[in-house]
Amino acid sequence: MSEQTEPIRASGSVVLDETDRLLLAHLGRDGRASYADIGLLANLSATAVRRRIDRLRSRGVVRGFTVVLDPEVLGWQTEAFVEIYCRERTAPEEILASLRQFAEVVAAWTVTGDPDALVHLRAADTRHLEAVIERIRREPGVQRSRSSVVLSQLIG
Repeated sequence: MSEQTEPIRASGSVVLDETDRLLLAHLGRDGRASYADIGLLANLSATAVRRRIDRLRSRGVVRGFTVVLDPEVLGWQTEAFVEIYCRERTAPEEILASLRQFAEVVAAWTVTGDPDALVHLRAADTRHLEAVIERIRREPGVQRSRSSVVLSQLIG
């Protein structure tokens, strides 16, 4: 008899059982996998997988599916961290909506201190980087920015 793992209560009060965690792990590795493919790996029918994923989406565990670009494959060798300073009362959701339209944004965080957000960018070269930063600066909620271009990676 196989040992059953106890359901885990996630910090937001959502309970995930072993099957939910397995489905999420498969989706995390390949968000384009079909329900049938995931079902084969999880020993479930495609319909059961769809139902569970729909339930996880409705509960906010899965917020969406996205494409993750590989900057190396695109030849985006230039890297920068950009501090974004927003106009008063710019909500994090507005910052997120603005930044999501830029494929060059690798990651972004709201932060403490003077800037409102820190953005990690990748670009082909400094000309490409400058163009992206200028487009970000033209976004409605952005007042100014400050950039640091990465020279070399020390750790990671």
